[in-house]
Amino acid sequence: MDKIDARILNILQQDCFVPVKEIAKRVSLSYTPTYERIRHLEESGVIKRSVTILDPKKIGIKLFVYCNITLKVQSKKSLTDFEKTVNGIPEIMEVISLSGVYDYMLKIATQDIESYNDFVMNKLANIPNIGQYHSNIVMSVVKDETAYQIPEED
Repeated sequence: MDKIDARILNILQQDCFVPVKEIAKRVSLSYTPTYERIRHLEESGVIKRSVTILDPKKIGIKLFVYCNITLKVQSKKSLTDFEKTVNGIPEIMEVISLSGVYDYMLKIATQDIESYNDFVMNKLANIPNIGQYHSNIVMSVVKDETAYQIPEED
């Protein structure tokens, strides 16, 4: 990856709908090599996918919770089973495996505290092998960034 690829990635991270023609102009290349670079970044897996980021409040999501999970048993099968189960629950936005006191951290998005309580009672509590969970309710979001910093110099 060179500085032109870095510039392309920085542009696309801010707005994945920027036309290739505009990107080409901004990185001082013609259309075809710019398009080919973007395709290569996609095919090589550097660009995983392009998404639209929504404003959660405008779609009724007003509560975020980070839930720390400790499993009772930590065998390979139990870890794999837990991960498969949580990947299928739509309210869970992110699952992170941790070292330290907790085994996992889940980012959960719901409408309000009542819907989170329903989630805990009817979904989280039904996942086998959870020993303990600890919920941290998000009071406010100070920074919410999706773009990685990619240096554009050689």
